[in-house]
Amino acid sequence: MRRVSAILVVLLCLLPGWLALPGPAQAQAPGPLYVATVRGTVTSVTVGYLRRALRLAEASNASALLIELGSTGAVLGEARVFAGEIASARVPVVVYVAPGGTDAGAAGALFLSAAHIAALAPDTRFGSPTPLTQVDTALTQQTRDLVLDSVADQLRAWNAAHGRNTAWVDQAVRQGLVLNNQQASALRPPAVDLVAADRAELLTLLEGRRVSLSDGRSATLATLGRPVSEVAPSAWEALRLALADPTVAFVLLVLGALAICLEFAAPGTSVFAGIGAVLLLAAALGLLVLPLHWWALALMVLALGLLVAEFAAHTHGALAVAGITLMVVSALNLVDTAQAPGVFIALWVVVLVGLALASLAAFGAWLALRSRNRPAATGQETMIGKLAEVRQRLDPDGMVFIEGALWRAVLEDGAAEPGDWVRVVSIHELRLIVRRLDSIRPPRSAESA
Repeated sequence: MRRVSAILVVLLCLLPGWLALPGPAQAQAPGPLYVATVRGTVTSVTVGYLRRALRLAEASNASALLIELGSTGAVLGEARVFAGEIASARVPVVVYVAPGGTDAGAAGALFLSAAHIAALAPDTRFGSPTPLTQVDTALTQQTRDLVLDSVADQLRAWNAAHGRNTAWVDQAVRQGLVLNNQQASALRPPAVDLVAADRAELLTLLEGRRVSLSDGRSATLATLGRPVSEVAPSAWEALRLALADPTVAFVLLVLGALAICLEFAAPGTSVFAGIGAVLLLAAALGLLVLPLHWWALALMVLALGLLVAEFAAHTHGALAVAGITLMVVSALNLVDTAQAPGVFIALWVVVLVGLALASLAAFGAWLALRSRNRPAATGQETMIGKLAEVRQRLDPDGMVFIEGALWRAVLEDGAAEPGDWVRVVSIHELRLIVRRLDSIRPPRSAESA
């Protein structure tokens, strides 16, 4: 009995602890699943948005952060920095290049290498035809090789840690390489983990996969049937992401210059000047996050200055032709594509803007020439060629009635009686020089009554 009592006492003491232990039904629920969508050019603005999404996922102990990458170009320095943050993330990061037809470029090669899970949609590509690393040519060859080796070693280490192919890395870093989803999957081992048609299929394929994090921990993905929380850009981030497109920034720059031209054409209102200042500021916000050729930017400013001068001075198109030519040359060379492969101003937009400006300049020159060739529409000269009625006998001096007023007039030859009609041929010292119309005697006008 004593032994039974002792056992019961021990069981009663251990009971609270057993009750506190999580059973199968009390297992900790997996964390949230976040997704961040990237479109357009990967710049410092894009990296700021993705960094915020990653910090949110880490703070929430998320099951995973899914980055849907649909970018068309990237600033190499910014993309490389965030790739390092992906590799060291405290939660699993899945990089998924989608939708079909996307060329993820340099950002795709860097982000996929660093991701815990690398996935592609069908008909997608990653990599760049130019080297993934640009080294200053002023450095010695030995130093340049060391820099290239360090980048290649980092990409190989990231891919090898997750069991992916590394044979393509050296060529991508030093010469440039583009792989599509079929080529990446055909390598042994594959260069990516998954190929999924859409997000739903991707979440199904991710279920139960186990990944290793940089701190040595392992995580098992629970994605099947899970709700996905979108990490949307804030209003300010969305605005800056839109402005970071070089084509958008270029159009805003030209529109701002045109608004300044309109201010010169209609001075005093300051409305167009304010609109132009806002547009130019927005263009500057977009261009300053991109690596630019400063000589091309200087040419762009000069080109816009020539266009403003043309609309202000009306030189019949000479300044406009020079300005449009410089603008096209500078626009095609504005972005340093060595530092930002795949980032450029769309050629069709440059051509369209150039044709539009040329049309405006030609129309302005035509209006200027037309106004110069047109007879004066104000002042005394407007009366030349018009008929006047004699009110006081012209012999040769007298008075005539024209356009509702009496004028002193001088008849060129002979005399004219009141009621006769004469034609004004010139004006001299506020006197009308008139000529007889022997065969014309129009009826008296209502204004002579």
